[in-house]
Amino acid sequence: MSALGLGLIAALCWGLHDITIRYLSRTVPLMGALAVVLATGLAFQATVLAASEGARLPQGPALWLSIGSGLAFLVASLGLYFAFERGPVRLVAPIIGAYPILSLLFAFLAGSPVGADQVLAVLVIVGAVGVVAGLSGDSDDPAPPKGPTIALSLIAALGFAATFKLGQLAATLDGELNATLLARVTALVLLLALIVIRRQTLRVGAAALLPLVVMGLLDGVALLAVISAGVLDHPQLAAVASSMFGLITIVLAWAFLRESMSRPQWAGCLAAFLAIGYLAW
Repeated sequence: MSALGLGLIAALCWGLHDITIRYLSRTVPLMGALAVVLATGLAFQATVLAASEGARLPQGPALWLSIGSGLAFLVASLGLYFAFERGPVRLVAPIIGAYPILSLLFAFLAGSPVGADQVLAVLVIVGAVGVVAGLSGDSDDPAPPKGPTIALSLIAALGFAATFKLGQLAATLDGELNATLLARVTALVLLLALIVIRRQTLRVGAAALLPLVVMGLLDGVALLAVISAGVLDHPQLAAVASSMFGLITIVLAWAFLRESMSRPQWAGCLAAFLAIGYLAW
């Protein structure tokens, strides 16, 4: 499978993940919810690794790259969860979904050739996601001040771009499964330490437990897909395609939650998919 295909799988998984956290965020303690999601993803990745080659720590530079990827993933996840809690989605999704610009920048700085057509296609994707999210309906509840919401969204975008770059570098050195597992362990251990320090609760309630476990499985598949692209040609395209999660979240809300979609939004969806198709071609 191509890096682009893996990115689309990740986008679908994260779209489902985000539409769930969107509706859980006001009733579930977010750090506790994230702990359940990370623990479930860790169990999933450990199972995959045990069934394939057996768990071991990455060696040499891959060890530190994987730890860095885990730290960045925790920062990105906290930014995403708290940004979605504040909302609205039409503000949060376009900002977080712009992280492919950073992924292309990282690829360029690392010496990978990045053509003007690729940059243009990425800008079309990010812009299309922004159109779809920006025109989306949201609740009538008053939104909190935008400044902190924008800051949290930017932190999440930077964190995701760093997660994918560091994880893909580790994967090229010592395999994607071990790199992803250590990144997940790092994120979970640091989160639990933060919960203890801040005296937060881990209790999420029985009703939220199953959705959070499903979210953890989706998150585990998505992260593994993007980092696995590190051993393929043009791995940055996995991060580009995965940014479609914001668009997918809104389309799923239209399909299953009966939220409206206007003609400009459908045009944005078409533009994003055409740009993805161009990158694949």
